[in-house]
Amino acid sequence: MSAVLSARGLTKRYGKRVAVDGIDFEIPAGRIVGLIGPNGSGKTTTLKAALGLIPFEGELSVLGYDPRTQRDALMQEVCFIADVAILPRWLRVKDAIDFVAGVHPRFDRSKAERYIANTKLQPTMKVKQMSKGMIVQLHLALVMAIDARLLVLDEPTLGLDIIYRKTFYQNLLEDYFDEGKTIVITTHQVEEVEHILTDLLFIRDGKIALSATMDEIGERYVEVMVNNDKVAAANALQPIDQRTVFGKSVMLFDAMRAGGLSRDQLTALGDVRNPSVADLFVATMKGTYA
Repeated sequence: MSAVLSARGLTKRYGKRVAVDGIDFEIPAGRIVGLIGPNGSGKTTTLKAALGLIPFEGELSVLGYDPRTQRDALMQEVCFIADVAILPRWLRVKDAIDFVAGVHPRFDRSKAERYIANTKLQPTMKVKQMSKGMIVQLHLALVMAIDARLLVLDEPTLGLDIIYRKTFYQNLLEDYFDEGKTIVITTHQVEEVEHILTDLLFIRDGKIALSATMDEIGERYVEVMVNNDKVAAANALQPIDQRTVFGKSVMLFDAMRAGGLSRDQLTALGDVRNPSVADLFVATMKGTYA
């Protein structure tokens, strides 16, 4: 299957600063991809390039379109929710539905109305009467009712409480996602999206630091709480990161980097588990915040 999003040598400069530095990646259809990185790492710049919002160097294909020259056609196939959901304060729910129905040929009014019926939103409610969570719900209702092949979410739940955040992702899976659609998410709340992701892209200083499926992550990375008498042996296997928890060393190993370490070998050192995406992210990004 051809890639939904394919980049070769993607580069973006702002003056002398390189925001995205010659990156290559591919995202196939039917995947939920976490594009994760610290502030200023190039996440949003990459998304803006994919959406045709900024000029760039290199090659970038999104759903077979060049975002620089075919943006109008591309945007018929893409939906986008940014971290700042801006809507006119005077806009009513029913006006928003009417507007999108009038401008987007693939909008399903009945689907949007069914989703809104399960919220506290009312047709005559104005944006100025809504909480941030309710505004995000309205955005999501409009987006999920468009039969788009690619959904791009840039910090979609920023500032929402945990109930809204969990409901947001649950609705995304139940009411939007299927094997014909692809979702790209950037977020700092990696613990909350880990269970829905199929793939990870870590970006650091404008470069891809890690690209793997979640299955590959589970097979490749192992975290060990090392027994005190095994610390020297564990260090000899060159962990990629280590920290101390309750006086014991916790080491993270990359089985590929270490030359084919088996789980049995690591089990002999102590208690093993698969690291969380958050733990893997911190280990990969160490030194970034310094």
